Amino acid sequence: MSYQASRRSLLTAAALAAVTAAGVASYAAVGGPDGEGGGPRPAGPHPDDARPGDRPPGGAPDRAGLCRLVAGMSLAEKVGQLFVSRAYGHSATDPDPADAEQNLKLFGVRTAAELVSRYHLGGIIYFAWAHNTRGPQQIAELSAALQRAAAGTGSGVPLLLSTDQEHGAVARIGKPATLLPGAMALGARHGAGGAGGTGTAAGGAGAGSDTGSDTGSGSGSDTDPAATAEARRAARIAGAELAAMGIRQDYAPVADVNVNPANPVIGVRSFGSDPQAVAALVAAQVRGYQGAGVAATAKHFPGHGDTETDSHVGLPVMRHSRAQWEELDEPPFRAAVEAGVDAVMTAHIVFPALDPSGDPATLSRPIVTGILRERLGFRGVVVTDALDMAGVRQKYGDDRVPVLALKAGCDQLLNPPDLGLAHRSVLAAVEAGELTQARIEESVLRILELKARRGLFDAAHTAAGQTDALVGIPAHLTAADEIAAGTTTLLANPVELLPLDPAAAPRVLVTGTDPASPSGTTGPPTTVLARELTALGCRATAAPPARAVAAAPGNAAVLVCTYNVPEGDDPQRTLVTELLATGVPVVLVAIRNPYDCARLPACAAELATYTWTDVEMRAAARVVTGAVRPAGRLPVPVPGRYPLGHGLSYD
Repeated sequence: MSYQASRRSLLTAAALAAVTAAGVASYAAVGGPDGEGGGPRPAGPHPDDARPGDRPPGGAPDRAGLCRLVAGMSLAEKVGQLFVSRAYGHSATDPDPADAEQNLKLFGVRTAAELVSRYHLGGIIYFAWAHNTRGPQQIAELSAALQRAAAGTGSGVPLLLSTDQEHGAVARIGKPATLLPGAMALGARHGAGGAGGTGTAAGGAGAGSDTGSDTGSGSGSDTDPAATAEARRAARIAGAELAAMGIRQDYAPVADVNVNPANPVIGVRSFGSDPQAVAALVAAQVRGYQGAGVAATAKHFPGHGDTETDSHVGLPVMRHSRAQWEELDEPPFRAAVEAGVDAVMTAHIVFPALDPSGDPATLSRPIVTGILRERLGFRGVVVTDALDMAGVRQKYGDDRVPVLALKAGCDQLLNPPDLGLAHRSVLAAVEAGELTQARIEESVLRILELKARRGLFDAAHTAAGQTDALVGIPAHLTAADEIAAGTTTLLANPVELLPLDPAAAPRVLVTGTDPASPSGTTGPPTTVLARELTALGCRATAAPPARAVAAAPGNAAVLVCTYNVPEGDDPQRTLVTELLATGVPVVLVAIRNPYDCARLPACAAELATYTWTDVEMRAAARVVTGAVRPAGRLPVPVPGRYPLGHGLSYD
């Protein structure tokens, strides 16, 4: 039997297997039904912690076998393995009519399965807006059908199915899957705090190196061991659920160090502004994801944390010197590489100190090969950020971008705007001698090695029952609340308004901005916050900003949710000012950027939650009522107001 035929037989049998290798690893990684099994795993080496070099798991082909597989592929199949494309529809073979028409318009085929077959794709990326993510069981069925389509192609190589499930501000899959705190919330996390509102130590249990002072201000560079453990725990849970839906690559964690409050695209997606703290949390999440059987992807290399342009709509320029890059931007990526990260994603940014050519990093050989490969010693897969973003399309045409990315040293070409054009352009570059077949095969081999490490040659399908057994289970939901408990940061409480006494059943008004949920399945945050406060004993109601001032009198406090308050005049500033004029105590709740408080009048109390999903709103309600002591510490400084590491608790 040929290798390709045996691959197809293996995948068909795997669809009926009782438990997939990845599913078992994922389930064990989170300690079975009890999450982490009572606490972080003891320190020391563990087979799931690091990328195991060239050693695939189980019965997967070894490196020599993978080399033979590559040698047996046609050029079109090899080039296809380099591409990760979007596809429209909830089903691989029976999408809704509108999605079928969109696929036909963009790709010349009606279904995702046909797309995989036509272009011999190496991967598919899932998006909510592409209607790929209706629910866990549907996602698992989509994944299985796509893998069957891949098994039926000439080479039979399984797909690497991926998504952006950073949690927090970026989440493609929502409830009933578990939604966890995002990166900056995890960066703020210290000890979970004790029950009740009379604790004296900032940080509570597990605060590590905390001094026990009331303010808890510090340098932020001494990463709390509890925070690192909980970041790893969060990634394990997230990875286990992704694997149970057939997704084996997550474009997370974000390794950018956010040192610019005006950064429009990173912000709370970063763990913070201290490079050593970010490095520790990035490494923890790499180990968590990969311990659950999912490839982690550190992004956006060489660092997107000090830009003022969104690379989705423009081409940012990083002005750091080489020395500043080494001090601020490099450490998290180095930590990710040392932790064995499977993949690194490039940034569509110009970084003159690293490459004066004016090319974005994605297309820069000095950056991708010279720094990432040679300086940092990274041997895994380099994936481009999405090639449909404006940042990579301003200097070169869509036919040149994929070719130049490969010449720079990238391996995976993510979501080109015109897949057919991109595929043809790479083929033409090989036929013209601009790219050699050896260069293509080098990237294909790295991609196949990643697939082997993640068990895809053993069993690409999620076994029956694994999705329901792992996704959104009570243990994971409880763990999400436990992790969130130590993230809310009390920034100011000058008149000791907080905690409110729920035994007195105080009337509380909740108002402010209600941004759309990252996954479309949570919120609105003001309603969730009011509901949770009521569940804890308050008499809370939510009101839109237009009615909030009139509704404020008679309340013990007004909680105002703010979201990315800009400098200068803004309706959010007007609302806070008018509420303060009523004389009712105002509690500012910055539900995304903690920088909001520096752009608004001082309030009776100020909180930062870093995320506006339900899990963070529940955590904030517990802090407001004293159900837990606030323990979060600012992972970024708020210019003019609060230093890095600042955070109050209740005395």
